[in-house]
Amino acid sequence: MSINVFQLLDTVMNDDVVRSLAGRFGLTPDLARKVTGAAAPAIVAAIMHRGSTAEGARGLFSTIMSPDVNALIGKQLPDLLSSTTGLNQLETSGRELIQRAAGVNVGALSDAVAAQTGAAQSTAFSLTGVVGAVLMGILKQHFTSSSGAVGHLPTLLGHQLSSVNASLTDRLAHAVGLGTAAAFAGSILARLKDVSAHLEHPQPVARPVPAAVPPQTVGTATPPIEPEKRKHSWLWWLLAAIALILAFFALRSCQKDDATQDTSAATPASAASAPAVVVAASDASAPVVASAAASDASAVSAASAVAAASAASDAAPAAATTPTQDSHLSFTVDKAGVPTISATVGTEAEKAQLMDALTKKFGAGKFTANVSVDPATKPADWLSHLDGLLPLMALPGAEVKIDGSHVELSGTAADAKLGWLDKLKALFGSGFDIGVFNVQKAVADATQSFQDALKGLFGSNGSCAGDDVAKVLNLQVVNFGTGSVTIPASAGDDLRQSAKVLKACAKQGKPVHLEVAGYSDNVGDKTTNLTLSKRRAQAVLTYLVAQGVNASTLTAAGYGDANPIDSNDTAGGRFHNRRIAFAAK
Repeated sequence: MSINVFQLLDTVMNDDVVRSLAGRFGLTPDLARKVTGAAAPAIVAAIMHRGSTAEGARGLFSTIMSPDVNALIGKQLPDLLSSTTGLNQLETSGRELIQRAAGVNVGALSDAVAAQTGAAQSTAFSLTGVVGAVLMGILKQHFTSSSGAVGHLPTLLGHQLSSVNASLTDRLAHAVGLGTAAAFAGSILARLKDVSAHLEHPQPVARPVPAAVPPQTVGTATPPIEPEKRKHSWLWWLLAAIALILAFFALRSCQKDDATQDTSAATPASAASAPAVVVAASDASAPVVASAAASDASAVSAASAVAAASAASDAAPAAATTPTQDSHLSFTVDKAGVPTISATVGTEAEKAQLMDALTKKFGAGKFTANVSVDPATKPADWLSHLDGLLPLMALPGAEVKIDGSHVELSGTAADAKLGWLDKLKALFGSGFDIGVFNVQKAVADATQSFQDALKGLFGSNGSCAGDDVAKVLNLQVVNFGTGSVTIPASAGDDLRQSAKVLKACAKQGKPVHLEVAGYSDNVGDKTTNLTLSKRRAQAVLTYLVAQGVNASTLTAAGYGDANPIDSNDTAGGRFHNRRIAFAAK
């Protein structure tokens, strides 16, 4: 069963709540309603866009069901708004959830909301966070109460389109990266329908059918349950449970003496008696009355049922393990056309399929492969397109990384003249997100994420805890030139903002002590990389001190290619590994 999230949002953020919000920010209730009414469709549209790929839908559902989302926010919202701390936490968590769920630049969205409604940008920034937290809570509550799964998500999102269309403007659509509102509306349903076909749609677990109510004589009222019997009904259940346990162990003892005979006898008894046990269990108010013969038969039946349940319980852990991480494939091809492949898949069968295809293509011993099997890994959808990838694995200088349904090309694979980007888009279809690594875009995205998170540190509820500050500072990228230790212009503003945070904390009497650590990728000489990483860390430290940060609160260290955070197989992975990292001391 689906829902209209906008109707539920109006229910949760009712007139009393909006008046409370308006009072907190010095707004009229009408303006507060305009701001929330502008932010909501943009956020939902961005979530719909994120859910229009298989990998995006899985990531979105994981975020919705994460512990960071409050499924009880509908009931708790008035209390949260009653305190400054509660409101600040709500705003911050909401903005973080919007970023995680939809990849939205919250700063750009709030700017668009402010421009459209006439509210101050800071107010729009705060209220957008509140709306995001409430929307995510509504979605989590729905999926939790309905036992929904990721396969149900695209359909639910599609049902929100009419409400989104009613309020989404081109300005808001552009702010969340959707182009025009009309373009988004014209394509999103088809994309959601397409991705729905790539996701599992588990059916709700069947529940036991209650025992039928015996026919009543017309005009005769059903006698009420006596209070005393209801009061002590738990005792009957306790006795029944003890009887089941004793019968189970008795049966197990018999099975050890004559396993073959007991197995053949117990199976029909279990099959015949199990339904009676279910019906009896569904009638909680009925007193237990049985003759000795009936008790013996019930014991055998109950023991069989318990034995079957025990066997099912033994098998349950394996069945209950739900894969949570994306499958992975990355490869680089040397100048001679020999590939080196790294992969993580969920089953031995998938590993065998990959290895067989590689051996058939290149021959035994003519490629290098490190393939691991992890049961926590989701099915590798890219395996069905392996035939189209194999020619690329023989292209000298090609680099490809696939995580789930995200495909990233670099090296010669990204050469536009060779056309591999278009070939793979045609090969994989719309269920995959395929692109070329672009260092300028990666820097710009990181800068925006850093700027958004930085506002939280400068807010009234900003933290000077070392770990909190380091977490935000690590979002920035200092993209040094090859072999250079000069701070790039692209990092100057971010580092100046970092210095402001550190100085502000020191002024409050809460100095933050940090290690500035430099890391490299694995290309080139290890000793050279180690030295270069140390010099780069020192350059960042020197820059911060020049901006007024107390030198005694900072230390610099270099670690070369140690502790990589991504694969060094591709340009994108090496970019992530060449980093400046801040750690609290």
